[in-house]
Amino acid sequence: MAPFERDPKNSWKKFKKSFDGCGSLVYLVCVMIELLSFQKGNAKLGKKIYTFSIVSGYTCPFAKDCLAKVDRITGKLTDGPDTQFRCFSASQEALFPAVRKSRWNNFEKILNAIKNNTLVELILNSIPKKATIIRVHVAGDFFSQAYFMAWMEVAKKRTDIVFYAYTKSISYWVNQLGNIPSNFKLNASYGGKQDSLIEQYNLKSVKVVYTVEQAGNLVIDHDDTSAFMQDKSFALLLHGVQPKGSDASKALSVLKKQGIHGYGKKKDVRELAVG
Repeated sequence: MAPFERDPKNSWKKFKKSFDGCGSLVYLVCVMIELLSFQKGNAKLGKKIYTFSIVSGYTCPFAKDCLAKVDRITGKLTDGPDTQFRCFSASQEALFPAVRKSRWNNFEKILNAIKNNTLVELILNSIPKKATIIRVHVAGDFFSQAYFMAWMEVAKKRTDIVFYAYTKSISYWVNQLGNIPSNFKLNASYGGKQDSLIEQYNLKSVKVVYTVEQAGNLVIDHDDTSAFMQDKSFALLLHGVQPKGSDASKALSVLKKQGIHGYGKKKDVRELAVG
């Protein structure tokens, strides 16, 4: 439903502003077609970075250590059989129905666009007009080679934007080595089913660590700058809601006692997830 339908008293200025995510399309076209939803900034990234998400777990074919899925209807969260630490994005979806709905909506629009061979156009038309940096998949991952290729094509067409992503879908990346646009920064996320490919192809990588010491010589990133501004591998400290009694939960308690509480305020579960 368009904004003017929700609130007929909206001024023209507010109405036009509500379509900031419509890219180059004029507002009338935005009303008529279904666009993807992008978010602007969060506690970790600040307000200059836009983010895009699809549903967690269901779109992560190679996730293992952090795999978790949330039932679309009930909101019940189920960890994967090999889960070592819980996906923060899945926790978001369990806690907030609106977040879950938004990500499912994006996913369904993408699937429909793939079927109609219009995915590249859909993404291009949906990109916020003021975007200069976009994190692809705060939640979700590249779930197919075709989907991966669509984002690469988008980056080639929008060289004015820096795109970046964390991914465990390493094979889709490896299949296109040498063809990745320079403005799309990929970060191979350890803890998946294809970890061996990371070392085999010497890919830039990121590891989730339970302690500062565990990071070793790796820089611990706190604001994603290592993901899109540097070419070296790095580490991220464990964060989010972890299963009670698990090693991850115990490690998180230790971090909190050390004064490390993640990126946002207490109970603040905004877009902070590792891919």
